[in-house]
Amino acid sequence: MISDTLLRAARRTFFAGATAFVVGIVAVPSFVTPTIASDGPPSVADLAERLLGAVVNISTSQTVKGTEGPGAVPMPQLPEGSPFQDFFDDFFKNRGGDKGGAAQRVQSLGSGFVIDAEQGIVVTNNHVIADADDIEVNFSDGVTLKAKLIGTDTKTDVAVLKVEPKGHKLTAVKFGDSTKMRVGDWVMAIGNPFGLGGTVTVGIVSARNRDINSGPYDDFIQTDAAINRGNSGGPLFNAEGEVIGINTAIISPSGGSIGIGFSIPSQLAAGVVDQLRQYGETRRGWLGVRIQPVTDDIAESLGMATAKGALVAGVIKGGPVDNGSVQAGDVIIKFDGKDIHEMRDLPRVVAESPVGKAVDVVIVRKGVEQTVKVTLGRLEDGEKLASGENGNTDQENNDKTTPPVSTASVLGMTVGELNDQTRQKFGIAADVSGVVITDVAKDSAAAERGIQPGEVITEIAQESVGTPKDVMDRIGALKEQGRKNALLMLASKTGELRFVTIRMD
Repeated sequence: MISDTLLRAARRTFFAGATAFVVGIVAVPSFVTPTIASDGPPSVADLAERLLGAVVNISTSQTVKGTEGPGAVPMPQLPEGSPFQDFFDDFFKNRGGDKGGAAQRVQSLGSGFVIDAEQGIVVTNNHVIADADDIEVNFSDGVTLKAKLIGTDTKTDVAVLKVEPKGHKLTAVKFGDSTKMRVGDWVMAIGNPFGLGGTVTVGIVSARNRDINSGPYDDFIQTDAAINRGNSGGPLFNAEGEVIGINTAIISPSGGSIGIGFSIPSQLAAGVVDQLRQYGETRRGWLGVRIQPVTDDIAESLGMATAKGALVAGVIKGGPVDNGSVQAGDVIIKFDGKDIHEMRDLPRVVAESPVGKAVDVVIVRKGVEQTVKVTLGRLEDGEKLASGENGNTDQENNDKTTPPVSTASVLGMTVGELNDQTRQKFGIAADVSGVVITDVAKDSAAAERGIQPGEVITEIAQESVGTPKDVMDRIGALKEQGRKNALLMLASKTGELRFVTIRMD
């Protein structure tokens, strides 16, 4: 059974770049962190004893086709008459390694913890219970209860379950304040690594605010407390026994713990859990803008002393700021009193804000700092709106009697007038306006920035352009001002906007 568990657990991984982030994890052998015994707390036995009852093992099962899919384990090719033939025939039977195509039951293991003993509310990771037909919660005293799925959130990888205690007294733990955790603080992880339930490991907070590219709100706590497969969804406790994180992933080239684990901070998870309990879904705030990072080049082009904030690359039609309060080219540096140091800060603080709340947003527009008032929409509604956005605007269509195309060469690009002929050639939507890029020289500054023929220059240094002459004039003016870079707002063929800077040397 242990071998079967390991094989199933080995499939639960996800990748970011070339590094594997193993999902479902929490536990490192004691010899990996020998300083715990000599320099750490004299003992964590009392704390562990108090918390073990609130941490649960979660087992799921689902029916999948026994075909040669990506999760199938191939049957080894053995020499004829091999003494191991009977063993492998039995082991791979109904596991998808044969070609019979029969349906099979696949089981997996994870961890979770009780946050409400009276209501039987259990928190875990979404990936632990994703696509499961049946979910069971196994308690430390041997009791197993069927669980009902209350709600999930794929963006933060959080899921909420409910069990009916039926006279079984549950032990609950509460969320603590993850914002108070400092690098070097002691933490304890409890979970179900490799199906070995009730495993306790101790370590420290290694780092905070980690972005591992797993979702839009990455803000992980990094810890060296041992985390392994099967402990996903388990709690990370502070010294007071409060949950300050949900263990979710590790960096591991081999699949085993190397002391780099990640937990969803309670500051983020607690709000998601409350919404899932109350509504069965999330209800996040929504600003209705497309954003991109503020690089040093962009900051210089905008006259900003330092590169900070989130650059608005576009405004979604029908969104909360489609009234002109926030415009493409604005840099958001503060939202509802919270500083926006870098682009990834904005989606998180907006999502944590209540739907319908009126907030102050501090922006930099053409070098001038100002404050605008915005009433937030709901992200889930906004996603539907954005996906169906057709980009129609009230902008005037180009005159069909436009004379033959005139062109100009600038910054490694050949630009031309945008009319019916060029729209048809490059497939540019009728509502897109500006100056079309017809060619990009190889090894030019424009090519280095990924600029492609068919894109449209709509603004240069936050001023609109409509002809090749406008482009030449704006570039010339910037050079006279001593600018090193030109800030271009480009539109794709369908109208999606982005900002790029191009060297003018």
